Amino acid sequence: MIREIEREVSSGFIALAALLILHAAVTAWAVSAIIDENVVTIIAAALVWSLIFVLWTGLFIVNPNEARVLQLFGSYVGTVKSAGLRWANPFYMKHKISQRVRNFETGKLKVNDSNSNPIEIGCVVVWKVIDTAEAMFEVDDYVNYVHVQSEAAVRNLATDYPYDAHGHGDVALSSHTNQISEQLKVEVQDRLEKAGVEVLEARISHLAYSPEIAGAMLQRQQASAVVAARTKIVEGAVGMVDLALESLSEKNIIELDEERKAAMVSNLLTVLCSDRGTQPVVNTGTIYQ
Repeated sequence: MIREIEREVSSGFIALAALLILHAAVTAWAVSAIIDENVVTIIAAALVWSLIFVLWTGLFIVNPNEARVLQLFGSYVGTVKSAGLRWANPFYMKHKISQRVRNFETGKLKVNDSNSNPIEIGCVVVWKVIDTAEAMFEVDDYVNYVHVQSEAAVRNLATDYPYDAHGHGDVALSSHTNQISEQLKVEVQDRLEKAGVEVLEARISHLAYSPEIAGAMLQRQQASAVVAARTKIVEGAVGMVDLALESLSEKNIIELDEERKAAMVSNLLTVLCSDRGTQPVVNTGTIYQ
């Protein structure tokens, strides 16, 4: 495995000044040789000019948050990260690699969750290159590698969790956003480690049931919400009935036998749990008629 080696090269401004001075001196020398019609000197000046032209190609610019990977005849020499005008061996190949923070959003991927329900899922991955040698030489195209492996990580994550949490304590894609994001970040980072890439953030950007089951799942969610609401209502109603019976007994307002208690409980629960306005019934006889 190739690891990054940071390399310092010469300042481009010093090299530029030296090349300009050398170019001026050779030009004057060549003009003098042409005037004197000295063929040997003219040929020598032409050769020096060719050498100067080659030396000019050693100049290159490194922008902030950018690196240049240096290669000499196929061998990795080092990476230049110092921003500014630089000069290195003209025979070095200088590959530009950006180290800026970048983000990638996957498309809407259709996968099955852990309950085998078809869902649509997409994510955003924020990343940057931290090892230029690995990014350059360990994978063929590190940008495409990030895209493909991010999608693979999202697919793998979606199959490990359900869309909705149906039990207490269950981790679900729709309800545990932070926990899912952390797990997704770990999944993506494990796959991109060999490409010299650091994942700064990974978060789900799109999550929905597939169109063919979306209607049925919406009804299921609505039914679950209704059941949960009714459960709370019943719990509250039972507490209120218990409080009413206890207060009547403590204050000796009325003595109720078991049958009358059952009737009272039934009436109170009907009133408290009904989703519609109840109509009162006035008893004009005795309490036993």
